[in-house]
Amino acid sequence: MVLALGVVSVSFAAIFIRLAEAPVLVIAAYRLILASLLITPIAWARAKNELLGLMKAGITLPLLSGLLLALHFVLWIASLSRTTVASSVVLVTANPVFVALASYFLFREKLSRQVFIGIAVCLAGAALVSYGDWTLGFKPLLGDMLALAGAIAVAGYFLIGRRLRQTTGVLSYAAIVYGSAALVLLLSVLVFQYPLLGYSTTTYIMLVLLALIPQTIGHLSLTWSLRFVSATLVTVAVLGEPIGATVLAFIILNEVPTLTQVLGGALILTGIFLAFRKRIPQAK
Repeated sequence: MVLALGVVSVSFAAIFIRLAEAPVLVIAAYRLILASLLITPIAWARAKNELLGLMKAGITLPLLSGLLLALHFVLWIASLSRTTVASSVVLVTANPVFVALASYFLFREKLSRQVFIGIAVCLAGAALVSYGDWTLGFKPLLGDMLALAGAIAVAGYFLIGRRLRQTTGVLSYAAIVYGSAALVLLLSVLVFQYPLLGYSTTTYIMLVLLALIPQTIGHLSLTWSLRFVSATLVTVAVLGEPIGATVLAFIILNEVPTLTQVLGGALILTGIFLAFRKRIPQAK
């Protein structure tokens, strides 16, 4: 039930972003600042010593992880203003492919033939989605490229997180990384002189919902469920996010996906499933 709650929660992210009438940096900053304000007090109360130990052990990797997470959100939110929810979400969901490729080229991790086949299927799907959007003009294609760049950024975030999470609890990790990402985004907003106030009531409601539902409830539910179900099930379940987001965009935003978006998205999700269904060990 918690896993299902997590998938449904993250599926709303694209909808809240599209309904928030604010600059990209402001939306990203509010998302991480509010999420940090929610999580940090809980982490401090439940894992104060671990949080202090993480900061004393070295802040470089957590800060880099937060920087990549901030970059991911900026790129993805920017893509949503240029292409459809269906294209943007399915392309940014392809981040496991970039994690696998980085592990292979940077860390010499062995990948099975099945993983390479899955990656090839994903790339074919991404090419099909991008080709379909290219026929609609340069703006949707740019949105696709931003979504893919966002997938690469979050892949780096996951690679660092895999190392840090070996010795760090989820609340401590989320508090330090969300906090550093929030700081980066807040400084960016101030540097570019975007106002943090003066937006509509609807926009502020969407920003609060974005931080509460997809960021806090969604991501923490997915991580928490790993204690009770296999990592394989969680990974496959997360593939429901693009489907949920596309359905919600159809109902709420009246966005009808094109045939190439549907076919390309299906290839991407199939490729991820093929590549990782047997590769990920069972959670203990």
